Amino acid sequence: MNNRYHFLSIIGLAFVLQSCIFTDSHNPYLGQELVGTTPKLFSPSLINTDRVEINTVFNSSFTELFFTRIIEGSFVIHHSELIKGNWTTPQPIQMYADQKSVSVAIDPSITLDGHTMYFLGISPKDRSNTSKPDIYRSQKVNGKWQIASKVGYPISTSDYAESYPVVVADGSIYFTSDRPGGFGKRDIYRAQYLGEGKFDIPVNIGPEVNSEESERSTYVTPDETSLITANTYSDEKGFAISFKKNNKWQKPVYFDLGESPTEDWIYYCPYMSPDSKYFFFSKRYSASSDRGWKGVTKGEVYWVNADVVFNTKRK
Repeated sequence: MNNRYHFLSIIGLAFVLQSCIFTDSHNPYLGQELVGTTPKLFSPSLINTDRVEINTVFNSSFTELFFTRIIEGSFVIHHSELIKGNWTTPQPIQMYADQKSVSVAIDPSITLDGHTMYFLGISPKDRSNTSKPDIYRSQKVNGKWQIASKVGYPISTSDYAESYPVVVADGSIYFTSDRPGGFGKRDIYRAQYLGEGKFDIPVNIGPEVNSEESERSTYVTPDETSLITANTYSDEKGFAISFKKNNKWQKPVYFDLGESPTEDWIYYCPYMSPDSKYFFFSKRYSASSDRGWKGVTKGEVYWVNADVVFNTKRK
């Protein structure tokens, strides 16, 4: 009997060991060797695999990591938690009650307290009705992320697309939308948080940032002093940064990522680590001329020292 319990104990210990990624607890970046001013893949084989992976983000305390992976046509948010100095193996988070149908959960953004997540969502029901993307919200209760619900009007609308939500320090959110009244095809808006899950009417952040092009892939620092978005302001591929001056966003300026952008890859999902030391971004490659995600065969998450961003001259 004792031998049997000893054997079962060994099996249990082996399971625990396999479910954790042992790492230096003083390095919150999954134990990865810290990157310099040349972008590198973030966490190869764990975050970046042979599937399509998108946008890695952390909570503010560096105890939980999130990213999206495409699985059988669905965009599924995954997360890993830092427990007693070890990162757990990334697991999917169930955001919709219907687990069998194709759905979209992507571009997560986490509140400072770590208890609320906003993301771009298309539920199975909405997808079957060919509805456009909306902003969804999930709450973390007793350590578990709950089934998400759509953030209602005036954030999500029935006739227009809302995407790329970014929550800032006071709970307000920035997002992009093609709703009427903008300066281009898709503009960036800010909605003031009113408390109890409610928001004020979204306000267009202005023509300095919102050009005639379609603004997308936006990140805003929690203190709302810097904004990074896809570069539509010059001929270079990559990203541009805007600084706030006298409470007004300035025209974004392109910055060099530290690599030569390749023609066949699309750059998107900018993000700054909570300590502002590292800049994360995603790239995707399409093997065909199909637009959007059709034909995408590779998606990767990169990181680089944030000096490449903040050394950009402020205008």
